[in-house]
Amino acid sequence: MISMISCGYNFIHKDGITIDRPAGAGNYAFVFFKSKAELILDGKLLAAEKNSYILFHPSTPHLYRELDKPFINDWFHCDGNEILEFLTQLKLPLNTLVKATDPLLIAGCIRELQSSNRLGGPLRDQIIDFDIRALFMKLSNLMELAGLPDKTSRYFRQFSELRSELYSSPQTHLTVENIASRVNLSKSYFQHIYKELFGCSVVSDMINSRLEYAKYLLGNSSLTIAAISKMCGYENDTHFMRQFKRFVGTTPSQFRSRR
Repeated sequence: MISMISCGYNFIHKDGITIDRPAGAGNYAFVFFKSKAELILDGKLLAAEKNSYILFHPSTPHLYRELDKPFINDWFHCDGNEILEFLTQLKLPLNTLVKATDPLLIAGCIRELQSSNRLGGPLRDQIIDFDIRALFMKLSNLMELAGLPDKTSRYFRQFSELRSELYSSPQTHLTVENIASRVNLSKSYFQHIYKELFGCSVVSDMINSRLEYAKYLLGNSSLTIAAISKMCGYENDTHFMRQFKRFVGTTPSQFRSRR
């Protein structure tokens, strides 16, 4: 089990702060920099940009201090016999500054950690273990986006929200031009960034969002094919059935009967 030792969310150090650990923290220390900082790691001077993070190994000497005032950061300390093996499996680096692809995700996870710790209760330790593992897995999952050009990765949060909207309201009629205008991008550039981030076109996601909802309704309701077609945003049954057969491989009726 991974246990949490201490945690701080959105700590504001008005006059700055210097954290100096010449022998390491003695546990795994995660720091998310919300303002610029200077970091000395194994004797090397590094600049920690805003919205970067690092996970220190327990025995790694390090020091960090503010470059901006007030200095703001999130942090937590954790320990456990399983951590190193878990991090190795995830290929999540230790003692390495990483630019956050999704800063709000990290801040939200640490806020939840602090809340769970303060809430207490008989399942607190299990919840915290799960939450820390979930954060590490999410960071590992996002690592590949760090290799994308800055012009692409900086749109990740906005595009993720747009993609979530597509899947949460598949019946809504949207055009690529309309979606692109919401992030002030041309249609062609929007499509390029979308493909870079998610590995598929926005049109494919629009179709997939409708068909995923259709499959759910076919397998979990007694609605007619016509009703499902309308609920999924299709103007007529024929278009729905043709598209379903093309992308799913069966007709809606066949899919329902197999379910």
